[in-house]
Amino acid sequence: MATFLYKLGRLAFRRRHFVALIWVALLTLAGVGAASAPAAGTTSFSIPGTEAQKAFDLLEQRFPGASADGATGRMVFKAPEGQKMTDAANRATVEKTVKQLGDGSEVVSVTDPFTTNAVSKDGSVAYTSVKYKLPGMELAESTKDALEKAGDEARATGLTVDVGGDALQAAAEPGAIGEIVGIAIAAAVLVVTLGSLVAAGLPLLTAIIGVGIAGATIAALANALDLGDTTSTLALMIGLAVGIDYALFIVSRYRGELADGHDREEAAARATGTAGSAVVFAGLTVVIALAGLAVVNVPMLTKMGLAASGTVVVAVLIALTMVPAMLGYAGRKIQPAGQKKSKKSKKSKKSEAAAGADGNGKPVAGPNMGTRWARFVIRRPVAVLLFGVLGLGAIALPVTQLELGLPDDGSQPTSTTQRRAYDLLSEGFGPGFNGPLMVVYDAKGSGTAPQAGVDKLTERIKGLKDVVTVAPAAFNKAGDTATITVIPDSKPSSTQTEDLVHAIRAESADVKAETGATVLVTGTTAMNIDFSQKLNDALIPYLGLVVGLAFLLLILVFRSILVPLKAALGFLLSVLAALGAVVAVFQWGWLGGLLGVEETGPVMSMVPIFMVGVVFGLAMDYEVFLVTRMREAYVHGESPTDAIETGFKHSARVVVAAAVIMMAVFGGFISSSESMIKLFGFGLAIAVFFDAFVVRMAIVPAVLALLGKRAWWLPKWLDRALPNVDVEGEGLRTLDDDNRPKDEDRELVRV
Repeated sequence: MATFLYKLGRLAFRRRHFVALIWVALLTLAGVGAASAPAAGTTSFSIPGTEAQKAFDLLEQRFPGASADGATGRMVFKAPEGQKMTDAANRATVEKTVKQLGDGSEVVSVTDPFTTNAVSKDGSVAYTSVKYKLPGMELAESTKDALEKAGDEARATGLTVDVGGDALQAAAEPGAIGEIVGIAIAAAVLVVTLGSLVAAGLPLLTAIIGVGIAGATIAALANALDLGDTTSTLALMIGLAVGIDYALFIVSRYRGELADGHDREEAAARATGTAGSAVVFAGLTVVIALAGLAVVNVPMLTKMGLAASGTVVVAVLIALTMVPAMLGYAGRKIQPAGQKKSKKSKKSKKSEAAAGADGNGKPVAGPNMGTRWARFVIRRPVAVLLFGVLGLGAIALPVTQLELGLPDDGSQPTSTTQRRAYDLLSEGFGPGFNGPLMVVYDAKGSGTAPQAGVDKLTERIKGLKDVVTVAPAAFNKAGDTATITVIPDSKPSSTQTEDLVHAIRAESADVKAETGATVLVTGTTAMNIDFSQKLNDALIPYLGLVVGLAFLLLILVFRSILVPLKAALGFLLSVLAALGAVVAVFQWGWLGGLLGVEETGPVMSMVPIFMVGVVFGLAMDYEVFLVTRMREAYVHGESPTDAIETGFKHSARVVVAAAVIMMAVFGGFISSSESMIKLFGFGLAIAVFFDAFVVRMAIVPAVLALLGKRAWWLPKWLDRALPNVDVEGEGLRTLDDDNRPKDEDRELVRV
């Protein structure tokens, strides 16, 4: 591996014009494809294999033309103090609004609250429901404007009017200001770490090009593959973070090779062969973790995982080819590690003299912060290990109170009309009106009278706990399928409503035994419950697959059993701590005002499994880059303790910088108006903090110090069976002038 990447880096350095041209051409091609591709439509949400999805599919078959997947708008009216909605003037306003809403070409139906019993008992609140032909993201702007205009005109008469539902759904704003701040922080960290604007700009430039290619490709395929805004945002978030980090790893190693006396071409080749090997395997772990989301069998998650893993692949390829090419263009503008100017100051000369010299009289630098920290941990491994494990364990405790769900209008900020409509409905009719359940009675082929079966089912449901209202059944034209709307007493995200869904489904078994008919429960609330359950059921198999594959990969990289095991256990600790922090902030409201969390509630169902995938991949980035340098030193003859110091001496500064950069990039998305993006931005940023600064920088050296040589133990039979991928670059040590291309075959750079 190291030898192949060495040759690739050398080739990219020499043929930099050709390499740069290829990547610019790919960026242009992707950009043209994105510009010419049809606009992306709505992202379909389906959960194969669940009861709610089966019921939804059945409704589309048995009730054709009903636009089961069409958007719904719910306009809620509240009379002024001392008045009722049934008063003549208020009633006239509502009837005029209903008529006005029904004029749209994309409208299927509009309900009249005075004929559908949609007026509260005290007469203060009423609502009308508007059904559209298309999903919210596909509605014409004129249709949305008409809905808002009708509300404004009704509001002008003195009524309180707000609109809920998904008809006003719009693309999420990812938080551009936060992203700019995140990139600015990343740039500052790169300047401090690499010592010059040119060296700092190189990782940013290559990462932006990689993200541009990936983002444009996703945009070009969005319509054909049904990719939503969240898919592209998360892919670009991860792609930008790893793109900067991977380039940083190689540029930092390049400066180290220059400091060792290699010429620029040789330094670029060696940096690609050594740090590039770590980048390849780190990228593979991220790809495995993200692509593994496909095992959950939720199309939306699968697309998010594959899009993000594709972005990581682009980041790896850019790091291995474009970065060494850019190093060729940079020339002497990038200085060797520890050297910022060509002329050394008197102070630096005195420092070198104090540090001593090697056998050749070459100054030897004194211990840096990474070395001093490693020595501190090595002297107190037990104390550091206990402090890290107990600290993260305490932060992880809120996970025991984790509640999962999907966001509804009740989780929106109180400043939005959707949230105000939600609250008005709860006030007038009860919280359950915001999440009605749809019970589907399928009597086709049952051999019994559908009406009699529906009547029995209705009576059974009315007798269940937490039921407020059961609406009369609505049959299809064939008369073999009916829908029954059930209004719970509790809000959609409550455990009581979830219990009600399970209770209705329990009754379906008795109904089928008595009548032969099939009873299914669907609706947004039931879909959310099924989605959460499906993700919970898939979490353990997913963990087993991802951690198992990555464990085997790390055995191949480190040629050790205990080091990969320690890496996996450290990851579990950091991800549990991150989830604990998510619960504390987004569910309990701790520091919510500081982070812009206006409403607390259940954590989004997909957060745990998606965070597991992303955080595992990113955690392995730091593990591979840090520990491969230790492995490299150990293989080259250093003692286990000295190897730990060497690894920290050369890698700690870069790992810390990479972690800060990744936290800045992820943290920039906390400013997003979309709750899902905000939550992921915070969760991933805090997870990187825990994993990089606590697990990799403290727990890892403590464990390795305690294990000593046993850390690198591998059974002899397994050692013989495993291929030698040479991540530590042992093969590069055999390279000498006789093995390298002759001068007449080289394109030397005159700088």
